[in-house]
Amino acid sequence: MIRILLADDQRDVLEALRILLKGEGYQTEAVTSLAAVFHALEKKDYALLMMDLNYTRDTTSGQEGLAAIPKIQEIDDTLPIVVMTAWATIDLAVDAMKRGARDFVTKPWDNERLLTIVRTQIELATSLRRSRKLEAENQLLRGSMPNLIAKSSAMRPVMEMISRVGPSDANVLMTGENGTGKGLIAQALHALSPRASRTMISVNMGGLSETLFESELFGHVKGAFTDAKTDRAGRFELADESSLFMDEIANIPLAQQAKLLRVIETGDFERVGSSKTLHANVRIISATNANLEHEITAGRFRQDLLFRLNTIQIALPALRDRREDIMLLANSFLLQHAQRYRKQISGFDELAREQLLQHRFPGNVRELDHIVERAVLMAQDRQIRAGDLGLTSGGGDSRNLEQMSLEEVEAFLIKKALARNDGNARKAAEALGLSRSAFYRRLQQYGL
Repeated sequence: MIRILLADDQRDVLEALRILLKGEGYQTEAVTSLAAVFHALEKKDYALLMMDLNYTRDTTSGQEGLAAIPKIQEIDDTLPIVVMTAWATIDLAVDAMKRGARDFVTKPWDNERLLTIVRTQIELATSLRRSRKLEAENQLLRGSMPNLIAKSSAMRPVMEMISRVGPSDANVLMTGENGTGKGLIAQALHALSPRASRTMISVNMGGLSETLFESELFGHVKGAFTDAKTDRAGRFELADESSLFMDEIANIPLAQQAKLLRVIETGDFERVGSSKTLHANVRIISATNANLEHEITAGRFRQDLLFRLNTIQIALPALRDRREDIMLLANSFLLQHAQRYRKQISGFDELAREQLLQHRFPGNVRELDHIVERAVLMAQDRQIRAGDLGLTSGGGDSRNLEQMSLEEVEAFLIKKALARNDGNARKAAEALGLSRSAFYRRLQQYGL
């Protein structure tokens, strides 16, 4: 129920308003003095205050009510105040608005006009409160994670979801193309959680061989296998009372998924070579660039594991879909790399900005970071110029293959393969004839 506070020294007026507003679904509370108004506002929240301007001091000037408006605003500046009086003048209406009232009603009132004012002011106040809440949450996120730059409309749902679920223990699955910032979002979720005082543990599931899977996640004891020289704690054990970020979750071999499911469900596991059951309280944050529904249909991923991972799912947009953030991110990367390489560079010239805004970024934010770092190294002036970026208007590399080093050619072909396969790393690796682990090593090597 939407609660409205009514204030008037005439009980018949209060009763008439109660009946009118009740018919529209509003809940009302009535008081007969300004002292009672302040007392009520200290106890409860209201969607709107409708108050008379004249009480005990005089009967016509409205000064008592006018003087109270700024004090009410100090308590809650989002509370819409609609003033009413039988002694209406233009000057009184203007004075009430200047002091913070949102609208003005004369007695006797027109029911339709009064209800329209009530609906409009409640909607405006609700929108204002929602906007302030979201901005406060975003400020908290930016304060917790200074590198989290997300001003675009495409990122607003992501920021709102982070602020809602970050403080919880819910498992979160992030989806999106490679390089969209899933690792940074994982850090933001952890930073907002009650586990933030402990270090978040990360593991790239795509880089684990099937033979080392259990050892990496659950640990091993000395002598469990040939190279097990000492006891070793696994990622789950290290992440006890903290968060475990598992990137590229779709690349877990099907045979190992049941073992992972058991640990997520119960928290229980054994080190390789040991029969002692250990327990870890871990929040799972996972990420993938694959379509897990398609993987389930193809028989490569367990549906029950997906249910455990995606209590909350966050879809990250590609950089090409959040173009308002491109220059904000580029300038942030520029500052970081200029400081790192001790170069005096103040920004991008107009053509460089144009090329960045036109580029499709198949490698997303990670590719932008790599491009800016290269440009900082190549720049000879105080501004990054278009030639420093190594881009063409079509989004490719400005040089032909004969002019590139072997490493540059390899990075170029990997980017092209990712672009052709919509950022799907598994398909890109297959197209290039690389194993999954070899492909991920190259992604890490080239910052893609």
